[in-house]
This record gives sequence, structure tokens and C-alpha cells, in this order.
Amino acid sequence: MQPTHKDIENAAQTVYSTMPPTPQYCWPLLCERLGTEVWAKHENHTPVGAFKIRGGLTYFADLARSGKMPAGIIGATRGNHGQSLGFAARRYSVPATIIVPRGNSLDKNTAMRALGVKLIEHGDDFQAAREHAQALTGQQPLHMVPSFHPLLVAGVATYSLELLRAVKHIDTAYVPIGLGSGICGMIAVRDALGLKTDIVGVVSAHATAYAQSFKAKRLVEAPATTELADGMACRTPDPDALELIVKGVDRIVQVTDDEVAAAMCTLFECTHNTCEGAGAAAVAAAAQERSRIAGRRIAVVVSGGNIDRDVFTSVLGGGFRSKIT
Repeated sequence: MQPTHKDIENAAQTVYSTMPPTPQYCWPLLCERLGTEVWAKHENHTPVGAFKIRGGLTYFADLARSGKMPAGIIGATRGNHGQSLGFAARRYSVPATIIVPRGNSLDKNTAMRALGVKLIEHGDDFQAAREHAQALTGQQPLHMVPSFHPLLVAGVATYSLELLRAVKHIDTAYVPIGLGSGICGMIAVRDALGLKTDIVGVVSAHATAYAQSFKAKRLVEAPATTELADGMACRTPDPDALELIVKGVDRIVQVTDDEVAAAMCTLFECTHNTCEGAGAAAVAAAAQERSRIAGRRIAVVVSGGNIDRDVFTSVLGGGFRSKIT
């Protein structure tokens, strides 16, 4: 179900009790590089370095209001959702167990442990980690926090509310797609405010499940082999998210890891912001569509900045080259 305007406003009150709104800046060098007016929404400026924190705060606040706060929670993540859950769980003194796939970002794992999370590595991708989390829920008295839920969407939609209120008449907004909460939040706000902004989803060219599903208008699984955009490494779309995306998104653009690496460099050079792969994907998509967006006011969602230091160093130094053919 798509959250209402009231749902999102209520979520905003919850979010702002913990953190301020994040900025949206029109960087002259970024505009010059992309050849049009560009507004970057900096979700890499939240207390956990990514937009997901908004959903976790909203979800836990609802548990508290309902008097159903569990003795412990469990979830699966590639990193940012897990940090969101760890941050919110610590505020309510609730133990959090988070499942990540093997080979997950070391720095994201370290950040989750610093929030008090019990971290378990299982499986080769996010879907395997999620299935293991669900299995553990049946074995232990743990509340499973999903990666897509109306409360999470309402929470993360607050960044879109900030953006679309602050910057009038945005023609096109580029939004990265992981499991879908961020882009569904953008759809909800666009519709609630009665705007005509085109919303463009961005996926990895090495994790095309949502692109294929969008085209087929049905759930299609696809391998997730991206080396750089772990936040978009989705093998199995969420059916509820897909339904909203099919109805509310103009198109979906696929970006390669090499294009994402170039966008990370562009963002650092033009804004001096550190961005993870998924966080730079919107800029990569806008660069790919440079001729299409000329003369339009666009927004790019910089969804997060949690990138391992050695990976970021390799990208900025020009040493990253995708091994995917």
C-alpha cells in the first residue's frame, strides 16, 4: 500500500525528533558536467550515512506506540538497512541480529557492530541472507523486520518530501532502486503533492531484476553480480514494491559498474562528497541520459556514502575496472 500524505507527515515528525532534514544542493560544477540544472539530495549526510535510517526510526516508533516492542529483532541487509535497524533498536534498548551475505562490505559490517548489532554472515547474496533471517525467526523469538514495508516507505519518503518542497518544478528525479523503498517513497510524495515530476528508477546493469520486472510487468528474478553497487544488488524484487513502481515510474535506466565508478569520481570532484556505488548511481544514469535531460531541472538522489576505504581509493585513483563482461 502506498503511504498517504498524512502517513509521511507523521513519519517526518518521528524522523526529525532524531535528525534534521538533509540538504539539497545545486552544485555549479555538477550542473556543468551534466549540462543542465541538477539538484543533489544528500542522504549521505544522515547519522548512518544513508537514507535508510528514516525507515528504521519510523518502524520502531510504530512498534513503541502500539505497545508491541519485541524482545529482539532480526533483519537482513547489505549494510544500510542493517545500520538503520541497529540505530533504531539501540534507541529502544532492543537487541538486534542482522544477517549479511559473505563478502559483505567490511566497513558497513564494522559500522553495524558499533551500533551493538549481532552480525551473522550467511549466503552469497542478499536474498540468501534474507531467507536465512526468516528461517531463524522460526527458531528464535525474534521479530523479523522486512526490508520493504509501508512504514519503511513512509519513513524514507520524508527525504522526497523535503526535496520536492524545497525545489519547485523538478522535471525529472533519478532514484536508485535496491529493494524499492526509496523510489516508492518518491512516488508517494510526488502523487501526494500533485506534481508532474517524472521519476526514473536506476538499477545496476549487473542486477537487472527490477528492470526486467518493470518491462514484463511481473516479477522476474535475475542474478546480482555487481562489484561496486551493493546497495542495488537485488536478485528478487519485492512484489508490493514492483506494483507501485510499475504504476508510478516513467522508466528504468541500467548503469554499469564502470559508469558508477565514473559517477563517484564526478561527485567527489564536483561536490567533494563521498558516495557509495548506489549513492552515485543516479548521477551515472543522468550522465547516460545527458542529451535527454538538457534544459530540464533534474534531481539526483545521493542515497548513501558508505563505501569501503580501499574500494573508494581504487575508484578515485582510476584503478577500479569492472571484471564483469
